Amino acid sequence: MTIPSVELPSGARMPTFGIGTWRMGEDRRRRKDETDAIRHGIDLGFTLIDTAEMYGEGGAEEAIADAIAGRRDGLTIVSKIYPHNASRRGAVTACERSLKRLRIDRIDLYLLHWIGGEPFEETIAAFETLRDQGKIADWGVSNFDRDDLQSWHQKDGGRCGTNQVMFNLARRGVEFDLLPWMQQHKMPLMAYSPFDRGPLARDRDLKAIADRHGATPAQVALAWLLQLPGVVAIPKSVDKVRLSENFGALKVKLSDADLADLDRAFPPPRRKQSLSIV
Repeated sequence: MTIPSVELPSGARMPTFGIGTWRMGEDRRRRKDETDAIRHGIDLGFTLIDTAEMYGEGGAEEAIADAIAGRRDGLTIVSKIYPHNASRRGAVTACERSLKRLRIDRIDLYLLHWIGGEPFEETIAAFETLRDQGKIADWGVSNFDRDDLQSWHQKDGGRCGTNQVMFNLARRGVEFDLLPWMQQHKMPLMAYSPFDRGPLARDRDLKAIADRHGATPAQVALAWLLQLPGVVAIPKSVDKVRLSENFGALKVKLSDADLADLDRAFPPPRRKQSLSIV
């Protein structure tokens, strides 16, 4: 199965479906299982891997390095920087540390993990320096609501590659204003926690729809995200069976009747909502 892709400002293509690594790298006793899971995901056909220097304080990046050794070509690696490291000088140093842990020469997409105390102009200048040095290809942000993203956009020269936020059937607030704004500006939205940290994978309404397709509730939750224009889903799992199940969501094609049932079970927002953040 071929995973669709979206275009980043550099002209590179980013798959709309990948692997998240939140909570990985926190216990070295689990390193082999985590590395094996990432390798299995690559074997299945996932080529997008998302991580952050915060995950296991670099441990997740190290697990990814083990998993992609000798397989770097064709992969899109995304990492994120702590806000307190996002100064003009600090961002360069933090990125170099991530590159060393990942054992790669370039991060394909580098994100500000959330808004901190550094002026946007300083972080953008640092990201541009890293891009000029060839250490990153594209850059963007995470956990930005529309007003903040608009403020960033006024300063970024149109080079923001994505905004990564919590988005799933149970938390649809971004559909009110953030997602439409990003679609208007042709900026992909990366959706983390697509199962709402677990409950959606066991939801009865999703199961009823899943049964029609010979699928699972988790696959329906992913299929719903994947049918939205400009949305990238990055579920995390260290279980090989679950990873295979996630990949199988590509086969689930939701009908108009399915989508209507989902809207009844999980109504879209009718007013502005606070951005969901984990």
